[in-house]
Amino acid sequence: MKTWITRHLQTAIGSLGRLMQQPGSTLLTVVVMGIALALPASLNVLVNNAQLVSGNWDRALDVTVYFKQSVDVSTAQHIVDNLKQRHDVKAVQFIKAEDALKDFREHSGLGAALQSLTSNPLPHVAVITPAESQNTAATIEALSTELRTLPDVDVVQVDTAWVQRYLAILDALKRVVGLIGVLLAFGVIVIIGNTIRLDIQNRREEIEVTKLVGGSDAFVRRPFLYSGFWYGLGGGIAAWLLVTVVVALLAEPVQRIAGLYGSGFNLSGLNITQTSMLIGVGIVLGWVGSLVATNRHLNEIVPK
Repeated sequence: MKTWITRHLQTAIGSLGRLMQQPGSTLLTVVVMGIALALPASLNVLVNNAQLVSGNWDRALDVTVYFKQSVDVSTAQHIVDNLKQRHDVKAVQFIKAEDALKDFREHSGLGAALQSLTSNPLPHVAVITPAESQNTAATIEALSTELRTLPDVDVVQVDTAWVQRYLAILDALKRVVGLIGVLLAFGVIVIIGNTIRLDIQNRREEIEVTKLVGGSDAFVRRPFLYSGFWYGLGGGIAAWLLVTVVVALLAEPVQRIAGLYGSGFNLSGLNITQTSMLIGVGIVLGWVGSLVATNRHLNEIVPK
């Protein structure tokens, strides 16, 4: 086992040294691979951040109940108390008509004009927050339908449609990112495979001599597989650097936009797990591309 590990370490270090002897072509391959990996990774980061934004929209799923003008405070309060006892309701905020008019008078800028009103045109309002377990479009629609049947209720307003459309768009974008990732993964395999093919052709005489003296296919293949490993590792690190730069460039404008909407949202980059997965995917793709190239082209080299 010690001898086996030593030989693999020697081969790994030797293949890295050979790549370092060709810094131009090696750097070009790593950068191209990094760009191919960074594109879906960057899109995935943006989609994940968009999902974090939507996670703070719990209030957007509230149901607003407007009582009829003829309903007095005690009747509306009784209905609100009954709603608070429901298992599908998390909380209910009761806004009296007098409080609503007072708030409207203070913040609308029409205070002087509203003084001429002989009666309060605003109804009592109840803002219902559904329970988290019932926080879906179907359950909220069922709740709103039931509320509309109450004799003292005039209007029930539900603003979930735009949230559901937004979430549907995010789901579609995640699938698009997945498809782009798969296509670019095949592209990376082709890039590494072509690079390893050229390396095999350049070392054709060396491979023939190795086979003549009894070198096995596994022995001949080993340095090329480690070359694919190093390409993948370099490409994964390059992709991480590119994604980090993209997030850094977008962080300040996104934070400024969020501030204009009264939000403290900050753009999040790749965490440790996501970074490890990105580099791991790069290594796997580099190894697979190298394996495909060696299995195809090494068999074509026959010692004479």
